Amino acid sequence: MAKAATQFSCTECGYSTGRWLGRCPSCESFGTLTEEVVERLPVNAPRVGRPLLRLVEVEASESDRIPTGVPELDRVLGGGLVPSSLVLVGGEPGIGKSTLLLAALRAITEQRRGLLVSGEESAAQVRLRAERLGGAGKIEILAETELEVVCEVLERERPEVCVIDSVQTLYSSALGSTPGSVAQVREAASRLMRLAKENGIAIFLVGHVTKDGAVAGPRVLEHLVDCVLQFEGDRFHEHRILRATKNRFGSTNELGVFEMTSAGLVGIPDASALFGHSEPGEVGAAVACVLEGSRPILLEIQALVARSELAMPRRVGTGVDPKRLAMIVAVLSRHARVPLGQADVFVNVAGGVRIEEPGADLAIALAIASAARGVPVRAGLAAFAEIGLTGRLRAATQAERRAGECAKLGLERALVCQGSVKAKRELELIEAAKLAKALASGLEQRRGEPDELL
Repeated sequence: MAKAATQFSCTECGYSTGRWLGRCPSCESFGTLTEEVVERLPVNAPRVGRPLLRLVEVEASESDRIPTGVPELDRVLGGGLVPSSLVLVGGEPGIGKSTLLLAALRAITEQRRGLLVSGEESAAQVRLRAERLGGAGKIEILAETELEVVCEVLERERPEVCVIDSVQTLYSSALGSTPGSVAQVREAASRLMRLAKENGIAIFLVGHVTKDGAVAGPRVLEHLVDCVLQFEGDRFHEHRILRATKNRFGSTNELGVFEMTSAGLVGIPDASALFGHSEPGEVGAAVACVLEGSRPILLEIQALVARSELAMPRRVGTGVDPKRLAMIVAVLSRHARVPLGQADVFVNVAGGVRIEEPGADLAIALAIASAARGVPVRAGLAAFAEIGLTGRLRAATQAERRAGECAKLGLERALVCQGSVKAKRELELIEAAKLAKALASGLEQRRGEPDELL
């Protein structure tokens, strides 16, 4: 009998080598190479080739999408679940991944057949959780961790939708490594991907995350699946954000907002009313209108400016890009005469939402300038524009839609780049070409104090 081969695989990126190394040559992580036994399986006989098709002959219809019964999840997926697709859902422990997919599977089984493969909980535990969240419906369950058994049941039963909770618990007896290792996760994802494509089964894979927030396992796992969904938020707070970091069938810019209640996760269709609320007259707070995919959302930007006792003042941003925050602070100091060289600047996006687009630059600058000067932003005002290094404002993308969202939420005025939005009767437009002029128009003036920003 031939001796089984031994290799060392990186738990971060999946790199394999024949000998142990202290640092992975691929991702340069230390101590991540683990030993695995690779068993060489016999090669199967060649399969009969399928006839070739022209791409124009392939039938594809958007009506084939499967509605999950959770509108916020459908929005992030691009309109629903695509048959034969493989969707990876990642997030921190306790964030609500299993709760969300259980609710979606319960709604799907009202019209279609759905299966839940539970590798972390017993069937009785899942039943108790389902009853607490509103009932089990017609969900079928398989409490199993052996990959061969799971694949055999899926090929025999062929449900339309299947949830695997979680992919790190599956193991193949053909491999000598432990469950959750690089080889096991790669093998499980590969076999489930082939099974989903051949049998027309839409599969949700629940994945654990590392301390850095990335999905645990090799990077090949994210390359194999069709869609990667990331569940964000603090499990000690009630609001959750669902994003698509990869989507072969839709946009990766869509955003789903949920609220954790005693009855499970509840979608919030009007996130602007939740995150965009700002107290009038509050110093250091401004309202930004950002665009997440096709969805404009109002968010409250909070800023705190305090005299620094350090040689190098801090610029700390929660929910914003630290590099972009440093750039905005430098432009404020240089082109708007807001002295921040000896001050610590802290910026936070209320509600735990992360902003990645430059359209929120002007609102961030307004909040910082308000905190630095001790004057509030004008009541009922929202701001959206990009700031350049020269202090000139640039129009935010889809400015008309942002202005419409501001008007719908009852805001009185919007501070925008000059010429970016047409006049709206229900919304007062305050236009500015330079950052200094925008700050002068957006901040309240102290009584008897001259305008220093013009």
